[in-house]
Amino acid sequence: MFVLLVGLLFLYASHGARILGVFLAPVPSHYILGNTLLKGLAEKGHDVTMISPFADKNPPKNGSYTNIVLTGFAEEHERMVKEINVFEMEKKGILALLPLLAKNIEMCERTFNHTDVQKLIHSGDTFDVVIVEMFMNDAHNVLASHFNAPLVLFSAVGVNTWINQLVGNPQPLAYVPDVFLDFSSKMSFFQRLLNTVAYVAEQGMNCLYMFPQQDKLVKKYFPNGPSLYDVIYNASILLLNSHPSIHQPIPRVPSMIEVGGLHVKPPKPLPKDLQELLDGAEEGVVYFSLGSYLKSAFLAEEKRQVFVKAFSKLKETVLWKWEEDSLPGQPPNVHLAKWLPQQDILAHPNVKLFITHGGFLSTTETIYHGVPALAIPIIGDQKLNAREIVNQGIGLTMNFQEITEEALTDNINELLTNPEYVKNAKSRSNIFRDRLVSPLDTAIYWVEYVIRHGGAPHLRVAGLDVPWYQYFLLDVIVVVSVVTLVVLFVLYQSIKKISSICGKERKQKVN
Repeated sequence: MFVLLVGLLFLYASHGARILGVFLAPVPSHYILGNTLLKGLAEKGHDVTMISPFADKNPPKNGSYTNIVLTGFAEEHERMVKEINVFEMEKKGILALLPLLAKNIEMCERTFNHTDVQKLIHSGDTFDVVIVEMFMNDAHNVLASHFNAPLVLFSAVGVNTWINQLVGNPQPLAYVPDVFLDFSSKMSFFQRLLNTVAYVAEQGMNCLYMFPQQDKLVKKYFPNGPSLYDVIYNASILLLNSHPSIHQPIPRVPSMIEVGGLHVKPPKPLPKDLQELLDGAEEGVVYFSLGSYLKSAFLAEEKRQVFVKAFSKLKETVLWKWEEDSLPGQPPNVHLAKWLPQQDILAHPNVKLFITHGGFLSTTETIYHGVPALAIPIIGDQKLNAREIVNQGIGLTMNFQEITEEALTDNINELLTNPEYVKNAKSRSNIFRDRLVSPLDTAIYWVEYVIRHGGAPHLRVAGLDVPWYQYFLLDVIVVVSVVTLVVLFVLYQSIKKISSICGKERKQKVN
């Protein structure tokens, strides 16, 4: 009877748990990741609540799934993207991201202040685990403490500076480039210098601006709760949307779990018109999409014509994700669609090349399906993803501002005619797929693991409790430096004194 009771308690701890997911980013790709994970947990029989800017049009049939939609977030973000012209942000460099930080803090507060979120906060409900996507929204981690639940973090862009510090993960600056830089692991001295400056700048920004601002939100909406600094370092695990087949292998502490590709699904049949188009493309298909965040329709006239003219020279069929009803000067081999089932398209054997912005999901999908890629990064981690595509030999990259018709045509032809890119892409695909457990099942297992054990403090590294000057051994370096200088000074004075004595003795002998 005792064994049966323990078994039932263990089963209850793993199944039928109450789970809260907070995925703030008003970007469809981020939502896809969070929604895939939470729907997977619901299908396992858990009671799931998801806070996000999007509504699920196809909720899971099993379990319980509740949407708390942050109304207006996605629409406002899309207007902002159009107004600031993301395609021109590259000219300003990383400084162009600074205005977005203030916007992110504003969105954090609007999330707390949202009517339905306020109802949830004051409902008296409890959860067995709270999952928060880390996207410069550290204040939301306080929800785990408020609902008396273990905290699970999720990173949609893999490892980066702002999440490393939350779990005490080392970041060797000599070979791990910042997520916003397009450096490879083999950096020159100047690149390592810039990488170090970027790291120090981001740490300074967090300590001097982001964390204090986030702490103000915590104190405002949870006046009787803990401070931000009491909650942000207490994550049980951190789920990473990454895998060595996508990016270079780097150090990870035990609480970091790689689940890159959890959103990838087996290919489904294409709509009839698309199926016929791709099946009938005897010369192959070039698929062009700038993802869900960027819009091809926002391209300046000059850049749009570059693509139109380059595509018109190809014998291949071009399938272009174009968000408007018509394309001026559309060549006969170019076919348009406002929305396309990207994963199912990439799975088609006639697709020979994927021209992409280099977003993390698109990079993951092109590697999974073994399709060579031409990456044209625009913002954020896209440059780093594009660099990895080149490093792995599965594609090429182009600077958006420097694209010309001739250069674009040359790169497309190189990728279509050189079999090495296909060979490398298929090899990477095999590495990506060769896993003991699927990434989604891995993510579900670890969330349930945290639920079963009421957290995972045994995975927490001691580095989180060490002051920064001790972590970097600055106190040791100072002491060693001072001792070394003292020893050198004593030696210098001793040699100087001995030399003086010897000089006097020689002088006396001469006299």
